[in-house]
Amino acid sequence: MKKISIRRIESSDTQILAEFIYLAIFVPPGVAPLPKETIYKPEIYIYIKDFGKPGDCGFAAEENGVAVGAAWARTIPGYGHVDDETPELAISVLPEHRGQGIGTVLLQELLASLKKQGYRQTSLSVQKANPAARLYQRLGYNIIHESPEEFIMVKKLCE
Repeated sequence: MKKISIRRIESSDTQILAEFIYLAIFVPPGVAPLPKETIYKPEIYIYIKDFGKPGDCGFAAEENGVAVGAAWARTIPGYGHVDDETPELAISVLPEHRGQGIGTVLLQELLASLKKQGYRQTSLSVQKANPAARLYQRLGYNIIHESPEEFIMVKKLCE
């Protein structure tokens, strides 16, 4: 892995969150990317709107001061919502930096922080066709709901 530093995401990191929520939207191979304005749809914008509220937690991976990945969690009624006490995960890494372990490091940092804050579990939603689904399972996420297109997964933080 390249020389990457990890830092907390602050409420002032709106642009980083906007960039990485857009990149987190899975687009199958051969399908045209969605317009960038897609992130302003309420069901997507909820993942980044007013980030920094109590309970919000996130980390950015940087190379030479430039964000190359981000992982964050907040308790919201998003795609992977399971209950009002479970923060939902969002994560993405720049395409040219994928497959280098950055996502794993970001997830481990985020999960450790959530556990330290006393959260019992975290959830996420992932398209079945998204290769990241295998990463989540490797890191201990279990499928709790399945639709034709996606999985809702939960990882227990405290046993």
